[in-house]
Amino acid sequence: MNTEIQFDLIFTIVNKGSCQTIIKASKEAGAEGGTIVIGRGTGIRETKTLLGIPIEPEKEIVLTIVPQNITEKVLSAIVEAGKLDQPGAGITFVIELKKVAGICHLCDLESSLLK
Repeated sequence: MNTEIQFDLIFTIVNKGSCQTIIKASKEAGAEGGTIVIGRGTGIRETKTLLGIPIEPEKEIVLTIVPQNITEKVLSAIVEAGKLDQPGAGITFVIELKKVAGICHLCDLESSLLK
């Protein structure tokens, strides 16, 4: 495990059906892909009813690990593609990762770029 290389996790939560747009935009900005997880929302904008019964809409959560040197580019692409600057469209945030294993090809690529 190479600890010199810094990675971020871009965590994006969008309405069901929007994750492919997010994945496509992040790949075009330099990310290699992402992991999609299904969830449910409970925010103030999530209150919807079906025949008078409240329902919780399904969400898609996209987890994308990227080298820190492309975090801003990928994040901007996600915000633009997902229209995350509009209310109720979703949310994205970045978490700095202390250690990463299992993406050795990215570590090798980043190491060669640093030399």
